[in-house]
This record gives sequence, structure tokens and C-alpha cells, in this order.
Amino acid sequence: MSSLKLSVETLKGVGGKTLERLRKLDLKTLQDLLLHLPLRYEDRTRLFTIHTLEVGKSSIIRGRIEHVSEVTKGKKMLVCHLNDGTGTITLKFFHYTSAQLSFLKNTEWLQCFGEVRWGFNGFEMIHPEYPASLEPALTAIYPSTDGLYQKDLQKFIAQALLICNAELVEYFPENFLQQFHYSDFKTALQQIHAPKKLPSPYLLQRLAHEELIVHYLRMRFEKKNSQRWQAPIFTTNEAAAKDFSNSLPFQLTGAQKRVIAEIQTDCQRKQPMLRLVQGDVGSGKTLVAAFTALSAINSGYQVALMVPTELLAEQHNRNFNHWFAQFNFKILYLTGQLKGKAREQGLLDLQEGKIQIAIGTHALFQEQVQFQNLGLIIIDEQHRFGVNQRLALQNKGVSGKIRPHQLVMTATPIPRTLAMMQYADLDVSIIDELPPNRKPVITRVLSSKRRDEVIAKINQWVAKKSQAYWVCTLIEESEVLQFEAAETSFEMLVETLPKVRIGLVHGRMKAAEKEAVMTAFKNHELDVLVATTVIEVGVDVPNAGLMIIENPERLGLSQLHQLRGRVGRGDSESYCLLLYSTLPEVARERLHIMREHHDGFVIAEKDLELRGAGEILGTRQKGQLRFKTVNPDTHAHLFDAVQAWGDYLLANFPQNVQPLIDRWLDTATCYVDV
Repeated sequence: MSSLKLSVETLKGVGGKTLERLRKLDLKTLQDLLLHLPLRYEDRTRLFTIHTLEVGKSSIIRGRIEHVSEVTKGKKMLVCHLNDGTGTITLKFFHYTSAQLSFLKNTEWLQCFGEVRWGFNGFEMIHPEYPASLEPALTAIYPSTDGLYQKDLQKFIAQALLICNAELVEYFPENFLQQFHYSDFKTALQQIHAPKKLPSPYLLQRLAHEELIVHYLRMRFEKKNSQRWQAPIFTTNEAAAKDFSNSLPFQLTGAQKRVIAEIQTDCQRKQPMLRLVQGDVGSGKTLVAAFTALSAINSGYQVALMVPTELLAEQHNRNFNHWFAQFNFKILYLTGQLKGKAREQGLLDLQEGKIQIAIGTHALFQEQVQFQNLGLIIIDEQHRFGVNQRLALQNKGVSGKIRPHQLVMTATPIPRTLAMMQYADLDVSIIDELPPNRKPVITRVLSSKRRDEVIAKINQWVAKKSQAYWVCTLIEESEVLQFEAAETSFEMLVETLPKVRIGLVHGRMKAAEKEAVMTAFKNHELDVLVATTVIEVGVDVPNAGLMIIENPERLGLSQLHQLRGRVGRGDSESYCLLLYSTLPEVARERLHIMREHHDGFVIAEKDLELRGAGEILGTRQKGQLRFKTVNPDTHAHLFDAVQAWGDYLLANFPQNVQPLIDRWLDTATCYVDV
């Protein structure tokens, strides 16, 4: 067994409680410890003279004790004055023993270590360590947890470095190290944990670069590895496909036809398709999925369509029932709302193969949901699902060595560099063309001081028999964040617009309540829908051509673009009014981009430039990338070199790929199959 994989329990000083604390930090093996990097360093390698001290820095000093006294007035403390000939510093102890008092009173010279502060009488240290000895290297300070002391972490990591020394080998070729002026892996790790001087940023960059390449490699390596699985072969029924196309009230775009052809080619192979379809809001991804589902069903297989919200599930259920009415396919709409005998019968029919398509939310991958012959999995807005959830659904289609084809879709355009990292295991298709009848939404940026004008605009809009959205960022009032809340806005609009039919929908409502309001809005029983960002995806109301978004400065560009995509689906001109409260410089630039651009991919790249990769990747879904050494903001410039060097390693040093993956990542490579 590799020493890197040894449990931290094998280290001296690791008992039961310490083991629990280490596991809280996800430190289970010696490898985990070695890749647990310092937050900062303390310099205990040299003495500082008092006159050179800097406030906020921790330093070792040595001086003569001039005076020791107890202060009993107010907060009791022990005060010691130290002089080294260049200056004086005050040492303060609020918790001390009589032995400490005696020691300091009977000591002439004292060497101590502590953080320098500025007090009433100049420099001071609170509870400095003493006696403090000089160390041969800087002292690393690590991320920790309650009860786990820095000295213990330092001791454990030092042990791990010694035990694993022989296995800290270099897997990258010399030309890689030379091109970026990098140290080898062992040297970089040793210098980061125990540096003689403050480490160069290049040392951390060297580890981060390797980790990025490893993430890319694992997905590419496992994609190749996934070829061990077989998949159902779909045959295209040309007559059925033609009938389906002819039944649509519009023509497919060139981009849709291209992506459908790419998918059909995948599904005619013996290996499982793993394809991501990216498409801007309204580009027709769902219709592409429907063509793929038609091919699967006509080949004798069942289809599962999983979506993150019941609103989106209901939308897809309505579309698929409408599109496939001529084929008499049976569709099971499976959400948490389907209960009792109806649910039991639906699940039985699904298991017996009487149902061709199952559409649902998280309910789809519950244990009792079984398919007879699942051949295609479609996942919409896939970034909202965790790996475990997608894997649970995929396993319902396993039969011997057969795995279902997978089609994942997103209306959130992903910048190329991030897509390369997160979806290197997928083939990517982009629907980069909108239907010809889609008109750009006219976007205006307005101060909330013009609210009365905006409300008057709603009256005019409704008088033309058109509908509108009013989007808020909070559900209820907050004293901390002074943003308009949906409930408050709803009450205000009801009072101000007594003749306008207004509805309210937000995430805390029960699914049945939300669905009832949305159905009423779609059927034009409501004129205005006040909503939170719950309507970001999946709502399709062509008659709604006006959207007001309050406090847009709170949202990222991609989210604003998603919301704006809810309008502009009809034949008339549509408007999006961004009603801001405050407008800092970055927010001003963000809203300017929204006003000037309508291409979601351009907007995503601009969002990456403004917010940084770290902020975009920051809200991590379970199962998505977790980095040990990478700061996506600091190391974003490395992304472009990742794919080239990953492919170079695969081509020229394939024997090094698995050891690299083992070094950095858990062994749960089955996750990559999803």
C-alpha cells in the first residue's frame, strides 16, 4: 500500500478526538495532510530589534526585563516592560499564575514571540509565548478547527513529509518544468511547508497547475475508460422524424439541425453518449431533446428527463405531451405531488415498460422508481444536480455492461475556460442560433426613484392585453439588506394598480400553490406576476413582454440574462427594465453590458472578466470541482495551458496519468461516468 494512502491514525499523537478533528477538515490520509497548504507563515527564524517591529506582524524579540507589576485596578493583568537597547515594549498577561509572576520577576533577559500591537505606551504584545526559540524555517500556519492546535498540525505534516518522502516523485516532463520555471513536485511541497524564506508564488502556482491538469486528465482518462461500457444503438425512424418536424408550427434552425445530427451520430455507436448541449435562452434545446427522445422510443427504449424544479418539470411535461400527441406515447409526470394509487400505478407501468417517458424532479432517482429498459437520460440545467444524484439515475439503466446514453443541457452559457475544466469528460454541442422570430429584448437601466413611471408603464402595457413580470430578489423584508421584497412589492402593486390582476410566486410556496399561480398567469387569468428568481428557468409565456427586475445590481450577469430570457418569446417588441437602488462602479459596468449585449456567451465571458472565476465557481454544487491548491481568480491564467499539457501527457506519458490522479483525487472514479 502506498504510504500516501496511509490513514492519519498511523501518525504519532493522533488519538480518537484528534482523528475526529482532522476528519472535520477532510484530512483522512497522509496525502491529504501533504496537500493541506498553509494560510500564512510566522517568522521565528530571526530576532527582531524592537525599533524595527511592525504592527500586525508576529516576531521574536529579546530584551532585558526592566519592570514587572500587577495591575489590580479594572481588569486584573500582569505587565512586563522589555528593553533591548533600541526601544521598549510592554508585555501584557490577563491570565497568569503566581509561578509566572515569580518567573518574570526573577528573570533578567527574556526571549518571546507574539503579535505586535500599538497600545497607549507604544508597542505591546498580549500573551506572548516565552521562552521562544529560533527555528530553522518559517512556521506554517494552517487552516484548522476547534481543538486542533497549530503545533499538532505542524507535527503531523512534518511526519507525513518524512514517511512519504520516497513517493513524492515528479510525473511531469522536464520541458513542462522548464517552460514555467517550476521546481519539481517534492521540492515545491517541502518549500511550501517548511520554507527558509517566504515562498515564491510560483511554488503554489506549480502545485495549482498540476492540480488543474489532473482534474482535466481524470475526466479525459475516464471518458476513454468509459468506452468499456456498451450502449443501446438507436436507429432513426425517418418517417417519424419527418412527421414530428411537420407538426411543429416553426422551422428548426440550422444550429438545431446540426446538434440533432451530432447526437444521432453518438447514439448510433456502441458506446454511451456523454454530450452537453449549451444553448442561449430560447434557442430550442428542449426540442433537440425531444428529437433524441423520439429516436430512443422508436428504437424500443425508455427515456428519463430530470429537471431541478417542479415549475420546469411541469413546463416540459406540457411541451412533450403536446409534441408527442400524434404518437400516443405515454408520459409519466413524476414529482413529489404524485401520491397514493396514482403514483403506485404510474411506477408499475414504468417498470413494466408501458410508459415511454418519465419526466420529473429529484423524485426520478428514488429507489422505488424502476425502468424496464432505460436507454436515454436527459438532464436539464444539469449543474443544479449533484454527482450522486446523476449517478443514481444512471444506475437505473444498467443491465450487464449496458449503460444509457446521456444528454445534459444548460441554458447558462459557460465561459470556454471553465467549460474545459468542468466538462472535459463531455462532448459539447452549442446551439448558437436563435429562432428567426425572436427579437432582441430592449433593455433599460433605471433608478428606483422612477418607480412611479414604471408602474404607469405597467398600466399601459396591461391595457394592450400584454402581461408583465415584476422580479424581486428577496421574499420578505430584511433590516440588513435594504432591497424590495416580493411580498412588499406585491402589496404595493395591488394597492397602486387596483384594476390589474396580480399574482405572487416565490420559493417558499408549496409546489401546488406555485403551479396554480403559474398556470393562471400562462392562461392570462393574471396580468402581472410578482416573483423571486424562482422563475429564472422554465417559464414560457409568449404574451409576457415586459419584465421589471428590482435591485439587478445584486445578481450576476448570467442570472440577469436568464431572467430577461423569460420575455421576448412572442411576436411583439419586449422590454426589460433594470430598476436599481444603488449603482457602484462594477454594478454600473455589469448593467451596461446587459443593455448592450444579447448573446449569452458574450455575457458569460464578460461576467467572468468582471467577477472572476472564483466567484462564479464559488457556489459549489455537490460533486463539482473542489480544489486543494487552486484559487480560480489567481490561477485563471493557467486554464489555457491545461488542455494542451493534459493531452500531451496522455499521448506521451500515459503511464503517469493514473499515479497523478491517485495523488490528487479520491478513488471514486465512478463519479466521472456521469
